[in-house]
Amino acid sequence: MQSVPDSHERAAGWAPSGRFPLLLRRKGWTMDSWPDSVSLDEYKRLYRALRTLSAGNRTLARARDEETLLHDMVHAIVEQGGYRMAWIGYADHDEHKTIRVMAHAGVEEGIFETFPLSWADEIRHPTALALQSGAPRVGHLVQEDPALAHLHAEQRKRGYVAVSAFPLVIDGRIGGNLSIIASEADAFREEEVNVLGELAEDVAFGIAAIRSRKRQEEAEAALRHMALHDGVTGLPNRVLFRSRLEALAHEVSPTVHPFAVALLSVDQFREVNEMLGPDQGNALMLQVTRRLEGAIDGADLLARVGDDEFALLWCDTDADRAMRKATRVLALLDEPLSLAELAVDARARLGIALFPGHGTEPDALMRRAAVAAREARHSAARCAVFTGDLDRECSRNLALIAELHRAIAGGQLRLYCQPKVDLASGAACGAEALVRWAHPDQGLIGPDRFIKLAENAGLITPLTDWMLGAAFRQLYAWQADGLHIPLAINLSARDLLDARLVERIHGHFLTWGVEPANVQFELTESALLEDPDRSLETLNELKDMGVQLAVDDFGTGYSSLSYLQRLPADSIKIDQSFVSRMMAHEGSDAIVRSTIDLGHDLGLGVTAEGVEDLETWRRLTTLKCDLAQGYFVSPPLPAAAFAAWQVPAGLRQMAAH
Repeated sequence: MQSVPDSHERAAGWAPSGRFPLLLRRKGWTMDSWPDSVSLDEYKRLYRALRTLSAGNRTLARARDEETLLHDMVHAIVEQGGYRMAWIGYADHDEHKTIRVMAHAGVEEGIFETFPLSWADEIRHPTALALQSGAPRVGHLVQEDPALAHLHAEQRKRGYVAVSAFPLVIDGRIGGNLSIIASEADAFREEEVNVLGELAEDVAFGIAAIRSRKRQEEAEAALRHMALHDGVTGLPNRVLFRSRLEALAHEVSPTVHPFAVALLSVDQFREVNEMLGPDQGNALMLQVTRRLEGAIDGADLLARVGDDEFALLWCDTDADRAMRKATRVLALLDEPLSLAELAVDARARLGIALFPGHGTEPDALMRRAAVAAREARHSAARCAVFTGDLDRECSRNLALIAELHRAIAGGQLRLYCQPKVDLASGAACGAEALVRWAHPDQGLIGPDRFIKLAENAGLITPLTDWMLGAAFRQLYAWQADGLHIPLAINLSARDLLDARLVERIHGHFLTWGVEPANVQFELTESALLEDPDRSLETLNELKDMGVQLAVDDFGTGYSSLSYLQRLPADSIKIDQSFVSRMMAHEGSDAIVRSTIDLGHDLGLGVTAEGVEDLETWRRLTTLKCDLAQGYFVSPPLPAAAFAAWQVPAGLRQMAAH
């Protein structure tokens, strides 16, 4: 029986004395308590296995990816453990049960061409047997295996004597193998196999841990991507675009490099989304994205920052180059887009702000680009560069919105009435209720300054409530004085979609006892088309109250005749943009003439608004228009002065003749 190695044997290099307690204490063995039953050769084998396990553990601790783990592990087994060869394979669960060699080390050149890399049932080499059974194949002597007879000569040449194959159980499933080849016939005794089995478990655990960490990193990366990118187009979103702007604006550089921020709005998006559905709306934005990507060079950036808005960052770009790039971008959208077998015009517009001239902070640049994009609506080029005038106008509007809150509640609004006259008789036959703002500093402000602001700021409902209250109060006063004349009140698109509108109007009737025949509501074509079915439902409920309904600004919208026939309307009002030009523009005259005929054919009364001169009055009389409204008849009057107003004698005389 051989004893524990002496100092000479340790000095030979195979058993460093300092490592003995570290490697074998786990077995309960010490230099003073070495078991008599363990031979020197067994000690050497066990020490080799423990040294391999130690090297493997260091590899596990250091590995950051799966490929590195497998590569370093097999090299540790051969180089630190002294085994002849080691390899790791992955067991595919495909038709052929293929074994994919992932890493190998040792004297192995050409070895994998000598036996089938499969763990199918008919394959009998040790690795296949271990994978088939799910249990280690230990100490397999290759020269005694008749199934490997065709390999004996090759294996003797390579020094392969004994093989142990350990299945790698990864996430509860046999996922691969760790196969180790030794050059000694008595290798892989029980203690050594126990240690190597523990190493195989550690390898499987390491693979599972790395995969779990990778899945977690991929999930976190996906969440970060979702937080910073648009889900439809995959483009950076507003958060990421703003972050890039901030980094560029605060970049430390001895020389300031200008850049441009462009905001592009696709006006057609909302119409497509509402008429064809959100899927087609998304398809539209995807097609726009593909085209816009052609305008991105180098460090430039394209982002989707709103439902119908894209932002572009053009690095190292001044005003002149920005305008050229804007022209190129808009040209990319000139050709119609193909959508649901339809050719759709993208109808884009673009606003530009420049760093540092228009601001040095991301929010200021994006806001000013948005201001310029709104201004581009009025430009034939569909493009505008921000100017200080636009910013001052925007600041004034913001201030006006803030003050409008107080004006509605603070008694600063005034009711005005603009008369309507019957063209045939010259008699006053109604009025339109209008609002003026008696601003304490700016004087009397017309509705063109604040109505649109109120709609955009969400103030249209309280403003409409004020108008309803003021109009019903005035109708009550007229009625009490014996004056029975219809008063028309304007309703916006948001009013028609307000679920409580009909209820509130009904409350005013109950409060004031006004005759329904003296109440008229005017609604623009565009307002009716926001949600035609819901608008029609609201109009029918209003009509059931006995009020009159008029379609305002007729001719400027896109409503079909079939929809117009469904409306419970009593009259239409021809938009003043046609009426005011009818004497100088044959096309406008034709539109007015056709609209009057159409209204009469449908049994509707027709009012012309924007009558500014005698020639227009006479032409409308010739065309048999019913009512006229405009400054030629009378400007809007304070409500208190309306009762005393009289139709000018000249108009009455012309009607009489």
